[in-house]
Amino acid sequence: MKKVRQMDNPIAIIDARIFDGVQIIQDHIVVIDGAHICSVGGEVPAGANVIDARGATLMPGLIDSHVHTDFDGLHDALLFGVTTELEMNGFWSAKARKEIAERNDIADLRSPGMGVTPKGGHPTQYMSSNNFLIRFFFRYPCVSAPDEAAKFVAKQVAGGADYIKIFIEDGTCVGFPGLPVLNDEILLAAVKEAHRLEKMAIAHVTTLEGAQRAIAAGVDGLAHLFFDRQPTSEFVADIESSGAFVVPTIVTISSALGNNASALAADKRVSSRLSKKWLDSLSRSMNVYPQGDLNEVYASVMTLHKAGVDILAGCDVSEPLPMLGGLAHGASLHHELQLLVAAGLTPIEALRTATSTPARRFGLNDRGRIEPGFLADLVLVEGDPTTNISDTLSIRAVWHRGTRLTTN
Repeated sequence: MKKVRQMDNPIAIIDARIFDGVQIIQDHIVVIDGAHICSVGGEVPAGANVIDARGATLMPGLIDSHVHTDFDGLHDALLFGVTTELEMNGFWSAKARKEIAERNDIADLRSPGMGVTPKGGHPTQYMSSNNFLIRFFFRYPCVSAPDEAAKFVAKQVAGGADYIKIFIEDGTCVGFPGLPVLNDEILLAAVKEAHRLEKMAIAHVTTLEGAQRAIAAGVDGLAHLFFDRQPTSEFVADIESSGAFVVPTIVTISSALGNNASALAADKRVSSRLSKKWLDSLSRSMNVYPQGDLNEVYASVMTLHKAGVDILAGCDVSEPLPMLGGLAHGASLHHELQLLVAAGLTPIEALRTATSTPARRFGLNDRGRIEPGFLADLVLVEGDPTTNISDTLSIRAVWHRGTRLTTN
């Protein structure tokens, strides 16, 4: 991918069907001036560089609400119109964060720093696997008491964390049963400190019990859907009344259940943008919880959605390793949208989960919508993804902070 030099004249995208992040609007013209949208509708400014978008749909840049990434991942994400990745565990130096914020040829990033976990807890079990990036989890900082948890959270915030991640994982659903789990005192201390420092607390859970503990502790969101059991109506009401959001990561759960994404890898709209190692990764599965039922996962998502719980699209992609199959940066977010529709969301509802809803929930008030003054993070796709969700992959053009990207 290369960066095309930003022209001095504004850019006018005309005759587009426009999904503004919430709905299809009547206007068909969007004007970009520099890094921002300067007008929606109205007239084409004199001297503007005009882009004819007849037959295509213009959408806000997509937001993936659950990744583990690096510079290559941010590059691949942007190829698929994912202009912002929300990391859920990782470490970035201040220098790297500054570089990301200044570059328009890779996706933007938000990160919690390192997540709160006990000694031997998730994700440190991957250190024992020769298939994983041991360097990433080497000397992973763990906590064993409430005061340590509070200090750990404060350290992440001092280091630039945008929110706080807390792991509640006993390993049952991820192939490592018997993992140590934070006790309630430590969990509550971590949540309390995050809120004291005005940061959201987001919990990693995969079991219903873990989700119940997270909601009881006052977390702001669940980074996965629990998939060992379906929720009771009482617990659904608890989630709704708490105001917490859920990032189901259906693509990851599907892989855990033994389903690969080989059909996605075979799609030319995907294969033309990814390297062989990532296409191979898509064609594998984790298969760590084959007793699970994807239809029950769909039912849980719809139960939460109908109850008014905010659903955010995320895929939990990290590295193209054998034990983490079925996922790829950028491409898997489009797959997640397809699975959300398979679960029962309408295409427009699914599109909101990757645009306006995560922007609102994560306080990203400059993106996720097509409105004057917002960042010109935009994706132009052939067809109409508000009626056929697969059209999100038919990408004609991507703009990040007003800069159009090309692949040569």
